[in-house]
Amino acid sequence: MAQKNVELEKIQKELEELKKKVEEYLNGWKKERADFLNYKKDEMERIGELIKYANEELILRFLPVLDNIYLAEKELTEELKNHKWTQGVMNIKTQILDFLKSQGVEEIEVIGKKFDPNFMESVAEVARDPISGKSELGTVVEETQKGYTLFGRVIRPAKVKISK
Repeated sequence: MAQKNVELEKIQKELEELKKKVEEYLNGWKKERADFLNYKKDEMERIGELIKYANEELILRFLPVLDNIYLAEKELTEELKNHKWTQGVMNIKTQILDFLKSQGVEEIEVIGKKFDPNFMESVAEVARDPISGKSELGTVVEETQKGYTLFGRVIRPAKVKISK
C-alpha cells in the first residue's frame, strides 16, 4: 500500500507539473495571439496610409496643368471673360478642383496671412506701402504659385511674396 501511495503522489506531482506547463503554454499562446492581432492591426493602418498617399506623385505631376489654367485666367481681358470658350475652360478648372478635393487635396490659403515656412516658400520680399500701411511685416502680399496639402500634409508649399 505504501508503494501505491508513493506512485499516487508521483502521478499527482507529474499531473501538477503538466498542469503548470499547460497553463504556461496557453498563456504563451494567448500572448502571441494578442501580439499577432496588434501587428495585423498596425499593418492594416500602415497599408491604409500608403494607399491614402499613393496618388501623391500623380497629383504633383498634374498640378502644373492647373497652374497654367490659373495663369491664363489671370491674363483674361474683360471681353474674353464672357466668351463661351473661356467659360468652358473655367468649367474644366472647376471640375479639376472638385476632383482634387475628392482625392483629399486642398489649396493652402496664404494671402493676407503671416508667413509660415511650414506651408509657404518665400520667393521675394516686397516693400509695404508706408502711407497706407496695408500689410504687416512678414505678411503674404502675393501668391506666385499655389500650394497644396494632401489629407493635411503639405505636398507643395505655396510660393509667396511677403512684405518687408
